[in-house]
Amino acid sequence: MLTPQWLDQLRSRITLSTLIGRSTRLQKAGREYKACCPFHNEKSPSFTVNDEKGFYHCFGCGAHGDAIRWMTDHQGLAFMDAVKELAAEAGMDVPAPDPRAAKAAEKRDTLHDVMAAAQEWFVHNLAGPEGDAARRYLATRGFDAHTVQRFGFGYAPEGRQALKEALSRFPQPMLIEAGLRIEVEGRDPYDRFRGRLMLPIEDARGRVIAFGGRILTKTKTDAPKYLNSPDTPLFDKGRTLYNLHRAAPAARHAGRMIVVEGYMDVIALAAAGIAECVAPLGTALTENQIEMLWRHVEAPILCFDGDTAGQRAAMRAITRALPLLRPAHSLRIVRLPEGLDPDDLIKAKGPQAMEALLGEARPLIDVLWEVERDAHPLNTPEDKAGLKARLMEHADAIQHPDIASLYRRELQDRYSAFAFPKRESRWQSGGWQGHGRPAFQPRPGGGKWQPGRPVPAPSSPESLERLRKAASGGARDALSAAVLAGLIRWPDQIFRYAETLARTPQLDPRFFTLLECCNATDVLESHTLATILQENGLEVPRTADYSGLRFGFLAPDANAEQAAEELGQAIDLLVERPVLEAALAQATARFESELSEESFAEQQRLLKRKLEFDSRLRQMASRHAS
Repeated sequence: MLTPQWLDQLRSRITLSTLIGRSTRLQKAGREYKACCPFHNEKSPSFTVNDEKGFYHCFGCGAHGDAIRWMTDHQGLAFMDAVKELAAEAGMDVPAPDPRAAKAAEKRDTLHDVMAAAQEWFVHNLAGPEGDAARRYLATRGFDAHTVQRFGFGYAPEGRQALKEALSRFPQPMLIEAGLRIEVEGRDPYDRFRGRLMLPIEDARGRVIAFGGRILTKTKTDAPKYLNSPDTPLFDKGRTLYNLHRAAPAARHAGRMIVVEGYMDVIALAAAGIAECVAPLGTALTENQIEMLWRHVEAPILCFDGDTAGQRAAMRAITRALPLLRPAHSLRIVRLPEGLDPDDLIKAKGPQAMEALLGEARPLIDVLWEVERDAHPLNTPEDKAGLKARLMEHADAIQHPDIASLYRRELQDRYSAFAFPKRESRWQSGGWQGHGRPAFQPRPGGGKWQPGRPVPAPSSPESLERLRKAASGGARDALSAAVLAGLIRWPDQIFRYAETLARTPQLDPRFFTLLECCNATDVLESHTLATILQENGLEVPRTADYSGLRFGFLAPDANAEQAAEELGQAIDLLVERPVLEAALAQATARFESELSEESFAEQQRLLKRKLEFDSRLRQMASRHAS
């Protein structure tokens, strides 16, 4: 049994900088060592190793741990394998586990022997007369001798008992447990792989734990083209990525990890010089596999075929990744031209074409939006409502509150722009088309509201009453009033921030009255805007509304350029506030219902952000206090 005391002794006997220095270049920095972080791609060192304290830490990505954690997270070993390697280095004996665990470990070691023997036999067969068809197939794929040897290709001959006879030194139950033989009730066991090109599947230490086989001559119509080992004590297909032990070092050098659909794609890319590739094993990418990828890169690239099946595979991966998303950790996605796999693309256009495609990898949210938008016809309001419901369901699946909020807002913005496209003249004036943010410049010449362009007509009595009530509520606070006054003072800024303000929730209704003026063909002036508010039964903001806050963009002698910058900062705060307050209210309600440490920590984190928000607001206004 591994006691805490024994583990502490193990850590004390390992010099952490020596261990890490075998694969990462360290530089002495006082009592510590520093390096570019091996867990994420960076140009300046933020990774430190402290031998005295026995831990490493990255100030960039937050990676932190001791010698054991280094072996599990960086080298990809299981906990007990990491302990055994470190103990052997430290000259310590690993305490014997309980009898049941010892028996399971002994069985695993023995199964490793079985798999190693099977791999040796498959490789031998490939070089013999029976492997002629397999060698000819490899030649058609363009794999040279080095690639064939590096990836361990072999051949399983025809014959239901060939492997049993070749591995006769192992008992049949062991061959069955290793997945090499199939046992069916009422029939004699038989070899799983027959007449197939064989490929070993290895763990993070490079040990054979399973096999994949490609059929060469299809004698049965129901025989699968590719056949993998079943789950065994050595092999869990949902927790294994093909080629990870080779791809991980290459990914640290390249700063990226590429996920393709099958192991033949991995080998084709490796043969073309793109070595940082892995593949799932006959299943959609699982949550465990996504976490494994994130240990090596923050945004692995998923490469899918361009057909309908590839699109479905992309959505399955996106759906599984959404709940796991956290800051700086996501997925990027590439879709190949329809009808081509990576090998076809490389053969047709060369490795540079594949590199160009990988360079255009798209963010997860872009692919999510496009797939859902194109999934069904959107001809009716019900169709469009269904699209919005699906998008919000995806956002709700995200566990991280900040990322969920940002996804919700971004998807709502995209949906609104798609479902309710703006009319040609809706937000246009003086040539602004809603793209980009023009520099702040007063319009030359001025001009009053002309009879040819009447002031917007007052609303109905019922609408006026609703507007008065809303304008006198909580939304009409110091910040809202100051921004309203700023837009009236500097009318050209209305066009600059129209889109942003129109999408902001809980906005003072007076803003929307001002935004309607974007339809004007004449130059807007401050007194005209004040008249429009009054004609609609809304009060023009006064100095008393600012609750003692003084904003530079409202000063009588304010410089136009400086005022534009400060008004933009105030609008940024106005847009951020409802999102922050909604998240804080949700976290508070969750804490009151759960009373858990996690919910309390989340509430306190958002409360701290709210205090920081208030402080920023005060600081901005206090710069102009007398």
